Amino acid sequence: MSHALHVPLTPPDDAGPAAAASSARWEGEGGQWRLVLAGDWSGAAAEIPPAPEALRAGQGLRLDFDTTALSHWQPPFAAMLWQALAPLARAGAELDLAGLPRGLQPLLGLSLPEADAPPRRPREAEADAPAEPEWRKTLVFIGQLLAALGRLARGRTAMRRSDWLWQIEQTGPRSLPIVLLVSTLVGLIVAYMGAEQLQRFAAESFIANLVTIGVVREIAALVVGIVLAGRVGAAFAAQIGSMRAGEEIDALTTLGVDPVEHLVLPRMLALLVTGPLLTLCAGLAGLAVGCAVAVLLYDVPALAYLSTTRGALQGPDIAIGLLKGSVYAVLVALAGCRQGLNAGRSAQAVGEATTAAVVQAIVWMVVAASTLTVIFQRLGV
Repeated sequence: MSHALHVPLTPPDDAGPAAAASSARWEGEGGQWRLVLAGDWSGAAAEIPPAPEALRAGQGLRLDFDTTALSHWQPPFAAMLWQALAPLARAGAELDLAGLPRGLQPLLGLSLPEADAPPRRPREAEADAPAEPEWRKTLVFIGQLLAALGRLARGRTAMRRSDWLWQIEQTGPRSLPIVLLVSTLVGLIVAYMGAEQLQRFAAESFIANLVTIGVVREIAALVVGIVLAGRVGAAFAAQIGSMRAGEEIDALTTLGVDPVEHLVLPRMLALLVTGPLLTLCAGLAGLAVGCAVAVLLYDVPALAYLSTTRGALQGPDIAIGLLKGSVYAVLVALAGCRQGLNAGRSAQAVGEATTAAVVQAIVWMVVAASTLTVIFQRLGV
C-alpha cells in the first residue's frame, strides 16, 4: 500500500497569500517516488522539505515530478530545487525531469552531479578528459576558420572592423623597424659573400643578379616570416592563451560570441594585409644594401648596377616573393592563434603554447618554402 509524506509549508506571518499557497510533498514507496509541487513559488519564504529517508538511499530508485498545479516560480526556486535533488543524484537515484517546467529542465540537467561523484569544477573535468590528437585539433581549428571566412564573405560575420584595423597597426608599422634591420643585415651578408665568390672569376657585374633574385624571391619573405613568428605569432599565442586561462574565451562562448570570429579572424586578415607589404619593404632594403656593397666595396658603377638590377628583376619574381610573404604571414597567424585557443589553463601552459607557436610557425614556413620553390621550378617561373 502506497504512502505519502506531506509536509505543509508554513510561511511567516508577514508573508503574502502567494507564499501561503505554495506546497511541496514527496509521494511514493519502494523504488518509485514523486515530488509534487503546487502553488506560487515566486516568494522567498517557501522551502522544499527534506527528502524521505527511504529516498536518500539513491541506488535503484526513480524520482519524477508533478507540477501541474505549479502556477509561478522565480530563479531562487531553481536553487532550492537543486539543493534538494543534488544529494539524491549523487546517491544514484534516477531523476526524470520531464515533469518540471520547461525553463527548469535544462538548468537542472546541466547542473546536477553524476551518481557517486562529487561535484567537480570545469577545470577538473577538463583535466580528466582524454587528450585529443594534435593533428585533429589543427584540422578542427582550420575548419572553424574556413567557416568564419565563409560567413565573412556573406557579410554575416561578428568580426569588428576596429579589431581588424587595430591588429594591422600592431602587426605592420610596429614590426617594420625590426624587419628592415634584419633584412638589411641579411642582404649585406648575401651581397658580400656572393661578391667574394664572383670576384674570383672577375664577374662582379653579376652581383646585382645574385642579390636581386635571392632577396626578392626567397630571402625577403623568409626574413619577414621569421620576424613575424618571433614577434607576432608568440604574441598571438600569449594573448589568446591568457584569455583561455582566465576563462574569457568561455565567457565569450557563453554569450554566443564565436571566439574564432572575434579573436582569430581579425589577426589572420591583418597579417594577410601586412605580410606582403613588409615583404616589399624587406626586399627594397636588401636591394639597397646590395647596391651599397657592390658600389662601395667592389667598384661596380652605380648606373651599371641599377641597369643590371632592372634587367634581372622580372614581374614573376616580384609576384612570387609577395605570394610567399603572404603565405608565411598566414601560417604565422594560424600557428599562433591555434596554439592560443588550445592552450591549457595555467601560466605554464600559456608559456608552452607560446613556444610551440613559434616553433610550429617556423616548421610550417620551411615546409611551405620548400614546396613552393619546387612547384615554381617545375612550372619554369
